[in-house]
Amino acid sequence: MTSASAKPEHIETINRMTAQFITTRRVEFADTDMAGIIHFANYYRYMEEAEHAFYRSLGLSIMQSQPDGSVIGWPRVSASCSFEAPAYFEDALEVRLNVVRKGIKSLNYEIEFWRGETRLAHGRLKTVCCVCRCGEPLESIAIPGEYADKILELPGSST
Repeated sequence: MTSASAKPEHIETINRMTAQFITTRRVEFADTDMAGIIHFANYYRYMEEAEHAFYRSLGLSIMQSQPDGSVIGWPRVSASCSFEAPAYFEDALEVRLNVVRKGIKSLNYEIEFWRGETRLAHGRLKTVCCVCRCGEPLESIAIPGEYADKILELPGSST
């Protein structure tokens, strides 16, 4: 049953002034353990989903085919997540992604998970822009202009 004032299942917003992207994610039954609490590993999947939605909101993709047949992508250098309170089956989580550092070749994100006024978890991702050519190892490259021009760093960050 849905009321007229119910919050939509999925909302995405980006505030270009603060470099914060916000999306929502409902905890599905398959994401939980026998007690109905989200399994910790799913936070990493949710972080990646938020990152992909962030790129789409900018008109970009996490994997961009190039005319020469290569692909630009963003493999992880590191990922971490700390847990503060449990999330349960059918909880609607607000996922807040902040770009806290934009380097020449890398991006650092902080991602927070909220249920109402309660912060449930916070994570960090570091990714590096790479080109992947068939049969060759990944090669890190400078962030292409089409990405660099659209991805803003959170003011005052120092990660």
